[in-house]
Amino acid sequence: MTKKFLDIVAPGDSVSIVGDKTVAVSGLSYDSREIGPGYVFFAFPGLHADGHDYIGKAIRAGAVAVVHERPVEYQAGIAYLRVPDARAAMSPMAAAFYGHPSSRIRVLGVTGTEGKSTVVWLIYRLLDLSGRRAGFFSTVEYRVGDRVEANPKHQTTPEATTVHEHLSRMVDSGFEYAIVESSSHGLSARTGRLADIAFDAGLMTNVRHEHLEFHGTWERYRDDKANLFRALDGVDHRKTIAGAAVEVPSFGIVCADDPSVDYFADATARPVYRYSATRTDVDLYATDAVVDERGASFVIHEGAESYPARIELPGAFNIENALGATLAVSKLAGIPVAELVPLLPRLEPVLGRMSRVDMGQPYEVIVDYAHTPSSFEAILPSLKARVKGKLLCVFGSGGERDVQKRPAQGKIASKYCGVVILADEDPRGEDPMALLEDIAAGCEGLTRGETLFLITDRKAAIRKALSLARPGDAVLLLGKGHEGTIDYASGAVPWNELAEAESALHEAGYAP
Repeated sequence: MTKKFLDIVAPGDSVSIVGDKTVAVSGLSYDSREIGPGYVFFAFPGLHADGHDYIGKAIRAGAVAVVHERPVEYQAGIAYLRVPDARAAMSPMAAAFYGHPSSRIRVLGVTGTEGKSTVVWLIYRLLDLSGRRAGFFSTVEYRVGDRVEANPKHQTTPEATTVHEHLSRMVDSGFEYAIVESSSHGLSARTGRLADIAFDAGLMTNVRHEHLEFHGTWERYRDDKANLFRALDGVDHRKTIAGAAVEVPSFGIVCADDPSVDYFADATARPVYRYSATRTDVDLYATDAVVDERGASFVIHEGAESYPARIELPGAFNIENALGATLAVSKLAGIPVAELVPLLPRLEPVLGRMSRVDMGQPYEVIVDYAHTPSSFEAILPSLKARVKGKLLCVFGSGGERDVQKRPAQGKIASKYCGVVILADEDPRGEDPMALLEDIAAGCEGLTRGETLFLITDRKAAIRKALSLARPGDAVLLLGKGHEGTIDYASGAVPWNELAEAESALHEAGYAP
C-alpha cells in the first residue's frame, strides 16, 4: 500500500509541514526498529525513551517523513510535520493511510476490567460457528487473515497504526465483523489508539480497580472506558461492506450485575441491552446454574422464552461471559438466541484463561490470567466452594503498575487459599523481592515458611506449590496466563506458563 504524504495529513491550523510534501508513503511506525523504505516515523515521548532521539536512525532505515512535537534539525528530501501531539496525530493519519477500514466492516468493541479477552473470543467463535466471517484482536490472540495467531506483546489494544492495519487486513480478507478488545488505555484521549474507529456497538463487562498508575483515579478510569459508548453516537452507521451499502445496527450492551451499568447506559443515546447472571429484570439472564470442574449447566431466559444451556468453560463467572457474548451476537448479526444456545457447548476457553493442566496428577492444576483483586474475587470463592481440598495459589504483581492493588491481592488470596506462594510476574524496573513484600503485607492468617512463601523464581515457585499439593487440592497459577515473557529491568525472559506447569508435573513423575 502506497499513498502520498499529503493524502494522509489532516489539514488544520495546529500543524505545519516543511520539506518535500509529495513523498510516497509505504508504511507507518512509531518504532525506529520497524521502519522501512518509504515509511512515516512518529516521534513522541514514551515511558522509557523519547522518539525524537531516534529520528536519525529512522531516516537511515528509510523514513521519508517524520511527525514530531518539538523542534528538530531538518534534512533535505524528508517531509516533516510538526504537531502538538504526535501520538494523537497517529490515529487519524493511520485511518487515512489504510482507507478508513472501520467504515467498511461492522465493529464491536468490548471493554471492562475482567472478561474482555474471553468475551471477544466467545463473540468471534459464535459468529464463526454461525457461518459469519469475522476477525478480532485481543490481549491473547488475533485473527486478521486465514488463521488465529498469538498476540506477541503485553498490550491489550495496540497503537493506532496496528489497529487500522489489522482492520484493513480484515476488510481485505472479506470479513463482515471485527471484534476489538478495547482497553481503558486504548480508549483514553491521552493515547488516541481507538479515536478514529467507527464503532457500531460496545459491550461493558465490569469496572473494577485497575490501572490507576495511568488514569490517576478510578473515576477517570471508568470515564475513559465509557468513551466506547460515547463513540456510538458520533458515527454514521451506514457502511459499505463487501461493496454493498448497509445500515448497521448500533447499540450498547452492559452487564447489569456491575454497579456502573447505568453510567455506561447513560453515556450513549443508542439502545442499550442488559444481561445478568443474578437479575431477572434484564434482556438476557440465567437461572438454575450448576457449576462443575468442566463448566456449567443453566437456563437462559429471553423474555418469555427459556432455553437449557451448557458451557464447557470452567468458572461460574463464564456464565456471565457467555450471556454477554450471546446477546452481542444476536443483536449484531440478527441471529435468534434460540439458534445460538446449541452452539454454546462448542465454545472453547481462551488460552491461559481457566486452562486445566492434566497429567494424571491427583489434584487440579489451573492456569489463569487473573491479576487484580476483583478477578481474584471472581474466581477464588467458587473454586473454594467446589474443591474438596485446599487451594494453593502462585501469583505476583506487575512492576511499575498500580501499587495499591498489591496488598489487596494478598488479602483476598489468603482469605481463600491454604497456601500462598508469591513469585515474579513482570517486575520490570522494580526490585522483585520488595514487590512481593508489598503483596505479603496484605496476607492475613498465613505463616512464613509454612503457608506463605516468597520465591521470586517463578519456576521454583511452581515446583514448590506442586510439592505441597495433596489429593483433592487445586493449584492455581495466576497472573501470566497466555503471556510469552516475564519482563525484568534487564529485558524480557521467554515464558510459557502452561508448558512450565506440564514440565513441572512431568518432573514430579506424572504423564498424560
